[in-house]
Amino acid sequence: MPRRHIHLVGSYPAADARQAMTIMADVAGPYLRTLADGEVGARRNWIAHIIDDLRDHPDVELRTDGDWSGYDDHPIYKVRRGHRFRSGLLRLGHAKEAGASYAVFKEVRAEHRLDGVTFQVGVPGDLDLALFSFGPARAFVRRGPFRDALVREMREIAAWGGRDVLFQIEVPAETVMVATAPGPLRALVARSLVPGLIKLVTAVPPGSRFGAHLCVGDLNNRALKRPDSVAPVVSLVKALLRAWPHDRPLEYVHVPLAAGDQPPPLRTGFYQALEPLAGLPSGIRFVAGLAHEAQDADDQRRILRIVEKILSRTVDVASACGLGRRSEEDARRALERAVALADS
Repeated sequence: MPRRHIHLVGSYPAADARQAMTIMADVAGPYLRTLADGEVGARRNWIAHIIDDLRDHPDVELRTDGDWSGYDDHPIYKVRRGHRFRSGLLRLGHAKEAGASYAVFKEVRAEHRLDGVTFQVGVPGDLDLALFSFGPARAFVRRGPFRDALVREMREIAAWGGRDVLFQIEVPAETVMVATAPGPLRALVARSLVPGLIKLVTAVPPGSRFGAHLCVGDLNNRALKRPDSVAPVVSLVKALLRAWPHDRPLEYVHVPLAAGDQPPPLRTGFYQALEPLAGLPSGIRFVAGLAHEAQDADDQRRILRIVEKILSRTVDVASACGLGRRSEEDARRALERAVALADS
């Protein structure tokens, strides 16, 4: 069987991008296909800093405040009376941060002789941004400006990065919505949500490279939703594959099997719903998000064998989400666990 690769979702607890990339390259370099900049600083907490920055946006005002201590404790805004929420005033920072990190990435890639490794840029879904900014009742009607701002920045990155950049589309909102839906409605909910994601993908130049990171949330290293099986995630993957445009290569699908501080279940039945993905096209890598520092290594190897048997293929390994919300010690252990699993 071919050697497994390791996928690093994005964030890593480090002082700066060079330190983050150096640690990840030192530990996992030979196993990598892509490398993010560690999403350090304010980006360690994914989109929290973007939502906090809306305090200064002239078109919105604070409706309720929060300190991000939990999923129900964060700032929520409303549009000011007589104003229109405009994308032109949104500066999400993805293009700026990616541009600053890309030169460092190329140096780290050369120093570690990681020929062929691509610069990975994580892109949140516009629905996630709208959901956390305006709340669930207004998310769908307020997502447009966020989408426009994301597209503007993605096009900027694509202009200088070309094929040396891979965009990772990150979709916790859709994943959790599908997982929350009653079983008979999951496929329908998934199909209704995917077109919004595809609009992001088709707005950048043809030939741009993509991966999909499905996620059940990782605020403060706690999941928003822990499904009883992988069935909801599989429903979303199937809908995504059906809608994906052929001229924007999808290189991997990352499926969370662990959830925040909770390692993956040991029950074989939890993974049985993966069977429909045994027909995943060979050109799309399946990334099993199971590497976890708080579980016995032999148990994790057993889970990996179960997943590969069900899918009838070798899979790549990853944690369920970025490692930025972990301590430095736990992040290092999770990274080293991924290497052990890739070698097993």
